This record gives sequence, structure tokens and C-alpha cells, in this order.
Amino acid sequence: MNIWYLIDAKTTGGTVILRFYDALGKEIKEVRDSEYEPYFLISYPPNEKDTYTIDRIVGKVSKIQKRDLFTNETKTLAKVSIKNPENIEKFSKMFENVWESEIDFTRGYIYDHGLVFGSQYSLKENQINAASTIQKETKQEFENTFGETKKTDPKKYDMLEYWFNLLQQPVPQIKPEVIGIKEVDTKRYYVTFMLSKIANIPVSEAYSSRHVSDWIKSIIYTHLRKNGILIPNSRELCRGRELKRSVAGALTIAPKSGTYFNTVVTDFESLYPSVIDSYNLSYETVNCEHEECRGNKISEIDHHICIKRRGFYSVLFGALKDLRIHWFKPLSKDQKLSEEERLSAETIAKLLKLLTVSSYGVTVRIHGLASTPLAESITGYGRHILQTAWNMAESYGMHPTYGDTDSLFLDNPSEEGVKWLIQTVKEKLRLDLAVEKKYSVCVLPKAKKAYFGILPDGTPDIKGLTVIKSNSPRFFQKVFQDCVKELSQVKNMEEYEASKKRIVQVAQEAEKTLRQRKIPLDDLQYFVELYFDPREKLVLDEAMHQPYQCAVQLMDSGREVNKGDTVSFIKVKPFMYKGKKFTVKPSDFVKSTAEINEDYIRNLRTALGQTFEPMNITFEVEKDMKLSKWFSQK
Repeated sequence: MNIWYLIDAKTTGGTVILRFYDALGKEIKEVRDSEYEPYFLISYPPNEKDTYTIDRIVGKVSKIQKRDLFTNETKTLAKVSIKNPENIEKFSKMFENVWESEIDFTRGYIYDHGLVFGSQYSLKENQINAASTIQKETKQEFENTFGETKKTDPKKYDMLEYWFNLLQQPVPQIKPEVIGIKEVDTKRYYVTFMLSKIANIPVSEAYSSRHVSDWIKSIIYTHLRKNGILIPNSRELCRGRELKRSVAGALTIAPKSGTYFNTVVTDFESLYPSVIDSYNLSYETVNCEHEECRGNKISEIDHHICIKRRGFYSVLFGALKDLRIHWFKPLSKDQKLSEEERLSAETIAKLLKLLTVSSYGVTVRIHGLASTPLAESITGYGRHILQTAWNMAESYGMHPTYGDTDSLFLDNPSEEGVKWLIQTVKEKLRLDLAVEKKYSVCVLPKAKKAYFGILPDGTPDIKGLTVIKSNSPRFFQKVFQDCVKELSQVKNMEEYEASKKRIVQVAQEAEKTLRQRKIPLDDLQYFVELYFDPREKLVLDEAMHQPYQCAVQLMDSGREVNKGDTVSFIKVKPFMYKGKKFTVKPSDFVKSTAEINEDYIRNLRTALGQTFEPMNITFEVEKDMKLSKWFSQK
């Protein structure tokens, strides 16, 4: 059987042109269809005003039945067909209630004919038929992995099978320029075809597009059109609620500041996609119309969730999530497979992760996908899950020390306790909790989202600390890394106390080097992005922030500096410039370390102090409040 791959589609003069790659002939072939007409939907029967408008625009009206997403009832609508696809947007605005007018004509053809970009077809007498070449052994492995889902969640199983069949199809070896893309490496070429199939977008678009929201929108439109469900407009998605620009986010439980030995960090696997799946969160299931569902809610949110219908959004992203976790992720680590096969599985797993983790963000602010009730439900259940897991750990006698979004830190837990927590979360919360990492030493400052730990092999794992941020001077980062290295072999309290003394020595030496100005100027640079136009800052700000002080000097030297640019500067002794007190110069304006400001010592202390405090290491300040070069331990 000759296999053709659907690569692209376009519309010319009302004719849809499908572009296929003929794998046998190794050439592009086209199939044309001039019968299909673009359309949008309005209420049926059209009222007098709508009828008059239809007559004016010479549109053709017919009846069409769609299933209402929210009521699940069959709904009769008027289908207004337009000969010229370019007029759809203009004409649709003449009606009060309109659906599906934003769907591109060509894309609508693909949806209505059940076609999928990037996938295989056979053509016989101009009839396009889906082709499948999956081996029986692979299909049996799929059944072994997801067979139980077929019994417990048949709708999700159908989506698992649908995507699995697409993703198992081979990728054709085509010269990139033939399909409208540039020369690419094997990995990117592969992921381009995988994305084309999953999101049902042309191959060239899958190669160039970086808009995940467009991918998700196409996934949704493909599914709803395929199942004869009316695609809701943006107003309907909000379920009568005002669309908010932001919603309450994830839960962060304040860290119990201190230094801990043998910390186990547990992590919810794909928390938001898992919450969407396990708790049936979808546009039509949040605040459904069933009276018996109104009690199915949690205290964190003022929305109830349907218990009678399976939500399509939860099915879609639950299936993608399961394919990643239970199929492609394990394959990527299977040493029995070739390196190429593992790399392919890893590539798909990463793509699926990108899609699934974006399933929350698009519900907050993307037109045509945004729904405040759904977004609030996703984060609300996420907060509920983390707090419940924390309470479970405490009830068992474990000592959680920090919780952030999907991670829970446990201080020196027993192996039995960790197993109990994982199993209890699975049973009571219907989510997968796993050990993400273990730290031989973990330092938690008072600040949230900032900590560091030492992995069992001595590797430091540093998160969110000021001192290691990209705009910090390289010297500060190096000093901190040298301090952390002193903890790399620490296993107990005695070794920890000894390491603290060495850390003090590292910090003392760093301050001494600063005072003696023996540091290369390049290592003292700050790199900061300009969030405002520096010209406006010059006019409006009486006390100008340091990045804009730098920008002004650069502009005066004839350089172009704009909002969004990154400037590099060095802190110097105060000087007057244009009637204002300046404390920095652009990096290449500084000629000698003699110019640097003593602020570097304060800044180093502040940066190190964030992590030194929970370790009971502090700086002493002399009675005259001058900066001291000495450190001490409490």
C-alpha cells in the first residue's frame, strides 16, 4: 500500500488544496476540493434582523445539529455558508450570537473531514483513508499498560489509543526544503512531526510556531469538531463569571528555616495536569447544572465539579499526561532499546510535558481558552493537595519542613514513612507522589522559593538564592560556590560544625580580597535588563536607579540603549553627573579597581547572609557601625 503523509493545506479562490508527501514516489502531490464552503453558526431560527442580514450578504443558510458542551443536549443551529472565506470575520460581526467564526477556513476543512497533519493516509480514487502500520506486538504492549483504563475510564482510553496510534507512525524522511522548513537536526525534525500530529497543525507551522496556546486550541477544536460538539465562544467559557486577569496561584508553605540532614524531597508527578485529570476539571464540569453535583467542592474554591459527566478537557490532558508518564518516559530510560529509540521517546516525553504543563496557564489569559472558574479550580485543588499531603505527613509523625506548589520537603523521614505517604496519597488523593531527590544537607532560609541542598554525590543543588542569580557579579557567585563546596562531604553534625569554620574562612578571604581590590573588573559586573525606557527615567526620576544611571552614560557616549536591553555596570565611588548623584559606571568606562565602591562588601554580606543565617553563621559589625572584615559563629 502506498503511503501519503498530509504535510500542509491551503485555500485558493475557494478551493482547498491538500498537500501530501508520497513516500513511494518521494514527491509532493496535491488533492483539491472546491465543494467545501466556509461557515459560521448563529441561533436557529434566525430572527427577522438576522434574516435580513443573511439576504444582504447573499449567504446560504441550512440547519445543523450540534451537541451543547454544557448541557449535553442536541442543539439546532443555523449554518451560514459564505463563498468567499475572506468575508467570514466581517460578516459574522453582523450577528448577535455567533459561534465558530474564528476558525480558519482551511483548518475547518481539516477538522470537519477528520484529517490529521503529519499522519499517514492511503488514496484510492481520490478517497482519503487513514492508514496504520502499528505492529501487533506494540499494540499488545499498549493494552498491557493501559488496559485497566479501558474499564475505569473508557473516554480517556479512546484518547490514549488515538494519540498512541498517531505517535507510533514512522516519520518520513523528506528533504526539509520540500516541506517548507529549513535544514534541521534529526531531533528537531522528529519533534516537528510529532507536534504536527498531536496538535493537528501543518508541519511547517509545527516547525516554526512557539505559541503553545495555538497548539492547545487546535487540539481542542479537533476534538470538539470530531465529536459534533459546538465550540463555545469566549463568553460562554466563563460560565457567567467575569474573566479575571489573574487568579490565586499555587500554595507555598513557609520554610522552617534551618539546616537539615537527610532531607527527602517528594514531588507530585505533573501536578496540574494530574489534578485536571483526577478531579475531572473541564470547562463544562466546573459549575455544572446538576443539582446533585453542587456539594462536590473543596473549601479553597467557590466552584463545584460535576460527578455525572467526564470532562473533555480532563480527558485530553489526562491522556497526554498518561502517555508521557507511563509510556514514553519509561521508554526513554529503557537500556534494552537503542540510543536512537531512547532519544525519540525522550523527545516525545518532553513535548508532552510542555503541552500538559501549559494546560493550566492557557485557562487564565488566552482568548478562546480563558475561563476563570476552571483556572481557579485547577490552582484551588493544587493548594488543597499540597496542604493535605503536608497534614498527612505530620499525622504520621514525619516532619515536613517546606512545601512549594508540587514539592514537599521531609526532614530525615524513615523509608517506611515515605512509602506510607506515597501510598496514602495514591489512595486518598488519586495522585502520584514520588521521591524526586535526597539531600545529605539542606539549608532553608526564611525566604520562600530559595534554598540549597547537597546531593548524595556531593553535587550542590541551588534554587532561587539571590547570590546565584544571573545578574549577580561573577565574584559573588564564585564565593558562594566555594562556601557550598565545604558542605559537599558533610554527613553528620560534627562534620557540619567543622565545615562552618571553613566557610567562615572562605568568606573572610573574599572580603579581604575585595578590600585589597585584587579582583578583575569583569568579575564585579552587574547585568540588568532595562524594564523601562531610559529616556523617560532621565526626565521623571529624581533619584535614578543604578541600571538607568548606566544607560544614561551609554547614551551620552553615542550608544543606542532601549527598553529591554541588558546593561552591564560596576559600582563606583559616588560622583555627580548632570546634577545627580551617580554610583555606577558602564563596565567598560571603569579603568581601575581603585574606583570601586565599598558597597560590594555590603552586597556580598547581604547575598551570603540569606543562607548563612539558617546555618547560624553571621557577620559581626563593629560598635562604630563601620563594615568589619571579621566573621563569627553564634
